[in-house]
Amino acid sequence: MESVTDRAFAAALYSDGDAGLDTGASLLAADPAADAELGRRGEEFLRRAWGRGWQPADVARLVRRDLADHHVRLLAALITTEARAHKSLPPRWQAQLDALTAAPPWEADRFSYATALLELYRLLLRLPAIEPVGPAPGTDPLLPPHHHAEPRTLGRIRALLAKAEATDYAAEAEALSGKAQELMARHSIDEARLAAEGQLTDTPAACRIGVDAPYETAKAVLLDAVATANRCRAVWNSAFGFSTIVGFEPDLEVVELLHASLLVQGLAAMARAEAAQRAGGRKRTKTFRQSFLAAYAARLGDRLARTTREVTAESAGSLLPVLAERDVAVVSEADRMFPRTTVSRVRGVTDEAGWLDGTAAADAAGLGPAAGRRT
Repeated sequence: MESVTDRAFAAALYSDGDAGLDTGASLLAADPAADAELGRRGEEFLRRAWGRGWQPADVARLVRRDLADHHVRLLAALITTEARAHKSLPPRWQAQLDALTAAPPWEADRFSYATALLELYRLLLRLPAIEPVGPAPGTDPLLPPHHHAEPRTLGRIRALLAKAEATDYAAEAEALSGKAQELMARHSIDEARLAAEGQLTDTPAACRIGVDAPYETAKAVLLDAVATANRCRAVWNSAFGFSTIVGFEPDLEVVELLHASLLVQGLAAMARAEAAQRAGGRKRTKTFRQSFLAAYAARLGDRLARTTREVTAESAGSLLPVLAERDVAVVSEADRMFPRTTVSRVRGVTDEAGWLDGTAAADAAGLGPAAGRRT
């Protein structure tokens, strides 16, 4: 005999349009006995999503973009319950779960609750397969061990970048960000040294970093610049709002840190530039902000690349062949994961003041020991 949940799903999830949502929600709201099965079916939808390559942060980002805050809260509760079924979680998952569970639970009448849950399930059900960036929970694959950055090193980098974000003085931010980038570059070279000595046997891995609207194209360009400078490759998925970063695990960690910091610094600099323009009597526009961030990303890309070359020339020495081998391994893994990619252009870059202010902000950010030796 068909259950109430099956009839509700048939009306709300497996039919076109929104007309069936009210029917499905009414069926569920009238039958509290269906709650347990409804929860189990939601966990099945999550496990299907994990098997298709999705991770908690990816799903949360999509729900936040396409639905509402209370759907994110429902998702957090569902993921927390589903995670209890696994003895261990893949790398990076715990941090994603911690970020989700910070939201308070959502309380509503039964009809509203059932409607929102069906809307969430419909999104989960329709998630396509994407390239996985790690194992799904419970698969327990035989993975090579990863060597992670020393907690002290990452702690120093985080502290330096936090100070750079907090200061209003460009020179101080430049010095702090420069020291952080120097630590990142030297750490990557240290990893290559360990590999050359046989103390390290890791292989390229991958992670995803959200690229949120607005001005997501310029933000993706900035992330690509940070990734490339730190011996990684970035592939942007505009449809789902994230970039996949491919590289060795310690380099992935520093890409996440540096990109987050530079984005915060860039947005703060853009706000200051807009305030200065308004004080001068000129109204700022979307075109100004798009041009600002595009210039900021382009200029930082140039400076990051130059800094990496100079640090490598100063410190790598006999390790250059090892670094080259690791670069080839990263490119090969990125090509395997994404055999077909296209090139995107940054559109709407037509505001000269925005471009000039964005370039100046990138010059002030400071990214390495070469920052003070501009040509």
